[in-house]
Amino acid sequence: MAIATVNPATGETLKTFDALNAGEIEDRLVRAEQAFQIHRTTSFARRTELLLKAADLLEADQDGIARTMTTEMGKPLVQARAEAAKCVKTMRWYARHAEGLLADEHPDPADVADSGAMRAVVRYRPLGPVLAVMPWNFPLWQVVRFAAPALMAGNTGLLKHSSNVPQTALYIEELFRRAGYPEGCFETLLIGSGAVEEILRDPRVAAATLTGSEPAGRAVASIAGDEVKKTVLELGGSDPFVVLPSADLDKAAKVAVTARVQNNGQSCIAAKRFIVHNDVYDAFSERFTERMAALTVGDPMDENTDIGPLSSQQGRSDLEELVDDAVHQGATALCGGRRPPEHRAGWFYEPTVLAGITPTMRIHHEEAFGPVATLYRVADLDEAVELANDTPFGLSSNAWTRDPDEQARLARDLQAGGVYFNGMTASHPGLPFGGAKRSGYGRELSGHGIKEFCNTTTLWYGPEE
Repeated sequence: MAIATVNPATGETLKTFDALNAGEIEDRLVRAEQAFQIHRTTSFARRTELLLKAADLLEADQDGIARTMTTEMGKPLVQARAEAAKCVKTMRWYARHAEGLLADEHPDPADVADSGAMRAVVRYRPLGPVLAVMPWNFPLWQVVRFAAPALMAGNTGLLKHSSNVPQTALYIEELFRRAGYPEGCFETLLIGSGAVEEILRDPRVAAATLTGSEPAGRAVASIAGDEVKKTVLELGGSDPFVVLPSADLDKAAKVAVTARVQNNGQSCIAAKRFIVHNDVYDAFSERFTERMAALTVGDPMDENTDIGPLSSQQGRSDLEELVDDAVHQGATALCGGRRPPEHRAGWFYEPTVLAGITPTMRIHHEEAFGPVATLYRVADLDEAVELANDTPFGLSSNAWTRDPDEQARLARDLQAGGVYFNGMTASHPGLPFGGAKRSGYGRELSGHGIKEFCNTTTLWYGPEE
């Protein structure tokens, strides 16, 4: 993929960029290592000052960077502004909480006395430069939710962003520079995917984090494993949205639409498989389909647009293949299922609800990255749990029930990194985020996320004689 800004609403190439050459990559690795030696020794007070400054600058830039994101990957402008605001909130959260999250721990001396220690301390120390391989779908948020905790822990960052959001990627580097971070503390690497391996194998790079596809995660994890380097992976998802008889159907249907089509349906944590109890299936299906069909598809810069274009022509083609395969095998499109005829330019696709899905259809097992929902009918809770878990992914899940026993069963048995009851999956700086199975490993956000790229160090003190 060329490193370029291509407007997905029109297909027009607006700006292209040259990839860094070997010498330029080396210069950035040198700077990242040198910056780490400085940044790791700074006080939490100084790190807090820097990150709060970056947050203030981003808040002031909110509309401008939102327009850049919308231009580069097509999300509705209203959602792009919300993404920038969420990043500001998360930067401020880590600025104010990091010192407490990484505070020294002091085991009870009586518990470690038989080791010969007079006392012991557990300390969290930074690892070094961390390579972040990030996707285009939330081009600011995905980076900030890594960068804020990593920088507060004393690490430095190297960003390999998706090649279709280069202007957003360069903005992030400039943001931290403007905030006063030492040169090299956070750098954007305009490179293709073929350059990642050599950088990850470089001894100056301490660890890596990747959000993206399962194949990309496998590749990075394999290289990092060969080099014995820590990784955190957040990969694909095919999240279930389980609706049981006690649910508030009006609210569930309303939230279901947002949960499916947020970010034009291009979200790993979007609800994708709607698993509905037979007793409420017809009522939910009617409400959900009616709301999906009423969404406005159009120019993502228009404040009234609900769904903009998919990010790339290939992305739309991939989605069309999944839908066409399902329909060919007998699925029914309750709404949508085609390119909107009024939008001949750009990579648009209608909001779609498919019913009658069977295990032979590709969409049953593969992630649909776009505004396409699959609807399933189940007889009881046992069948709902079985179907919800019938996926190689396990990122998150949604469950709509007001029955405490059903909630307890779902909390115990759903194979996912999160279970959200009577609400929509969403990431929050105070809550750990990540998946199970082929959705990856490790956690981002909260105290769990900031400690992923720390050396948990035991300090042992013997008798001072």
